[in-house]
Amino acid sequence: MATIKEIAEKAGVSIATVSRVLNYDPTLSVSENTKKRIFEIAEAVSYRKNATRKKVYRRIAFVHWVTETEELSDLYYMAVRHGIEEEADKHHFNLQKFITTEIDKIPNDIDGLIAVGRFTQKSIKQFQAKTEHVVLIDSDTEHRGCDAVLTDFNSVIKQAVNLLIDKKIDKIGFLGGLGIDSSFPDVRETYFREYVTSKGILDESLILLENYHVDSGYKMMKQFLTKHPSGKVGFVTANDPIAIGAVKALNEAQIDIPSKVSIVGINDISVSKYIYPALTTVRIEKELMGRTAVGLLVERLRDERSIAKKVFIDTTLIERQTT
Repeated sequence: MATIKEIAEKAGVSIATVSRVLNYDPTLSVSENTKKRIFEIAEAVSYRKNATRKKVYRRIAFVHWVTETEELSDLYYMAVRHGIEEEADKHHFNLQKFITTEIDKIPNDIDGLIAVGRFTQKSIKQFQAKTEHVVLIDSDTEHRGCDAVLTDFNSVIKQAVNLLIDKKIDKIGFLGGLGIDSSFPDVRETYFREYVTSKGILDESLILLENYHVDSGYKMMKQFLTKHPSGKVGFVTANDPIAIGAVKALNEAQIDIPSKVSIVGINDISVSKYIYPALTTVRIEKELMGRTAVGLLVERLRDERSIAKKVFIDTTLIERQTT
């Protein structure tokens, strides 16, 4: 943040003049050009005049979509949590942890709230009733008035599908989970349907939905194999655990990967590189998402930012042995 002295030097005026201009002193007699120059310089260097800052106690509610036990079935959430905890510790935040069934237990005097996962509009309104400083991670519902750290799943799906198309695969399916309710399907499924439809290769029989765990991927792939025993096909999965379960089912059935079935996961959790064959996946920067969420909250508390901000984190396609 630039100082008044730095702005004065750039504008060629005194520190007192800059201070009075930025504080809209009506008794100051300077030209409109001088005022304009000072404001333009201040804007250019992101100057913000110091305000009397309220004491910040930094009691932060952390609402997780899964329990720490459930994290073991999807390490994505563990990685996000680690990013939050590490960054929160740097800023001396006191994290008070809750799961989705404990929203009513969140105190009404917290300084901010970070929520990880997919929440209904009702839940988000409950968060906002607790504090005006709400940061959502991985939200695929409306998040007006909240800060949010997001993944561009439209781009993620296109990366995955395009890779399979580049491999000369024209039968492409999707293994996913059900949305948070009937009115909010998983955006990954929605984007998949839209994109393969635009390519003229939508096949409803290749879209299977169950849950987001390894056993769900296993079950869906077994279901696919009973109905489609032969033919080259590729699958995009909603996350890596589903992909890992699907690979397990294919290995058991002694179906060659990737010459018969190709798999592309999403997330790049730590175990994805160690399964056999190693999983091709779109990497989401999970720890960075957690750290970014804390950074947004710091801006709210320290700088008193009131305008909601949405931050999209880039993704990377990691090609391994399942494609």
